Amino acid sequence: MTVVLLRRARDADARAAADVWLRSFAAALPTVVRPRTDDDVRDYFRDVVVPSRETWVAEEDGRIIGVMVLDGPLLSQLYLEPERRGRGLGDRFVALAKERSPDGLTLWTFQVNKPAHRFYERHGFLAAESTDGSGNEEREPDVRYVWRP
Repeated sequence: MTVVLLRRARDADARAAADVWLRSFAAALPTVVRPRTDDDVRDYFRDVVVPSRETWVAEEDGRIIGVMVLDGPLLSQLYLEPERRGRGLGDRFVALAKERSPDGLTLWTFQVNKPAHRFYERHGFLAAESTDGSGNEEREPDVRYVWRP
């Protein structure tokens, strides 16, 4: 059995983290239209996410298999390799997010992502607001979740 290490992302991890995001998004949200190309996503991770957000990766045998991004109390990204879902890795990331923001967290997820709703609700998050999607670049109806200790 191999060990999965959660650690802060380094600049060199940006492309691998973006690629996890891309594969996970495609698998979990096949009906959601992405307004950005794959290369745009990779550039965003390289230029914005990794250098200016609290970005964490899950690493196994030198391979990035998950990514979580915190922006203050906002859990802005949590994506896993599709074959790694349901194995406790997301649970570890949420526990880390709660440690890093012990006063509370908020996040957005798309309304169509029912597995994410179940996942976050299992971790004590409550739906606080639903929108028609006009505030996100995908123009996809979403839900804001909040966790308070």
